[in-house]
Amino acid sequence: MPTSIIISLDAMGGDAGPEMVVAGAALALERRPELHFVLFGDEARVAPLVAARPKLAAVSRVVHAEVVVRMDDKPSQALRAGRWKSSMWKAIDAVKTGEAAVCVSAGNTGALMAMAKFCLRTMAGIERPAIAAIWPTLTGEAIVLDVGATIGADAQQLVDFAVMGSAMARSVFGVDRPRVGLLNIGVEEVKGIEEVKMAGRLLRDADLQELEYVGYVEGDDIGRGIVDVVVTEGFAGNIALKTAEGTAKQMGQYLRAGISRTWLTRLGYLLAKSAFDRLKEKMDPRKVNGGVFLGLNGVVIKSHGGADAEGFASAIELARDMALNDLTARIVEGLAHYHRAGFATAASGEERGEL
Repeated sequence: MPTSIIISLDAMGGDAGPEMVVAGAALALERRPELHFVLFGDEARVAPLVAARPKLAAVSRVVHAEVVVRMDDKPSQALRAGRWKSSMWKAIDAVKTGEAAVCVSAGNTGALMAMAKFCLRTMAGIERPAIAAIWPTLTGEAIVLDVGATIGADAQQLVDFAVMGSAMARSVFGVDRPRVGLLNIGVEEVKGIEEVKMAGRLLRDADLQELEYVGYVEGDDIGRGIVDVVVTEGFAGNIALKTAEGTAKQMGQYLRAGISRTWLTRLGYLLAKSAFDRLKEKMDPRKVNGGVFLGLNGVVIKSHGGADAEGFASAIELARDMALNDLTARIVEGLAHYHRAGFATAASGEERGEL
């Protein structure tokens, strides 16, 4: 069994609040007994929920926070006076001080990113952080980033995302040299905006040992699983993510309507129930809940605000994997290798007039 891993939880985040967070922590603990928790929130609400679960209480500590960041608060509001008293800030700060290895929150995304950037700061050489999401594919899972943190990334930022995403893939998937593709409107080298083309040239010329750059991928390639990491800027990435989530819900509704249409379709469902159960398991968004903030001096996991206990437990388990595999150190190492190889390549290209 690995040594204990301490995770800080924003107990007040999400639509359901402490009830969902505490239940999710208890579920995660059942599957990962090495976990320990520090829960930040209204002690009068959180402590009784924890105490009612003796196993969880034995490995948890509740810290009172008198301020709650609301789901509709603007990031600027969350950063105003009093932010240090909020459950969200205190959960992030626990990572900064070393009290916890990773922070998990289901709270306001914009506020969480703003606080995380302000508290943890970005890594040396990283201009903007990214949010990475795990995406189910036909061959397993892939990482897609950015899905909403950085709008309109330039070429260097896209390269940074590729390096950070490959470090996460090595941590989560155990792949020695993840395959990385740039999301584009076609696979031909002449297609796409100039920033994507430039990022492709930088990645190809750098020839990094930490990743295998395979070129451009299109939107329909993400689900095929032909790469381990899909790199894009936040505007396109967020639209792709929300489109995929909406399509999955749409297909589920079509399937339920078709199954219940006649007695023959209901009989067919009973005969093929095991296949439908496998499909449901594969498409269950709770199994891949958790967006990882990359590029900060510490790891923060954003759970879906509407997650239930099972979904929040998945986010906690993802946080555990990030801590166990020392994601931050892997990213720092990957960026250092790129800066040595990539910048030298870019400089030589400029001297030849190629860039």
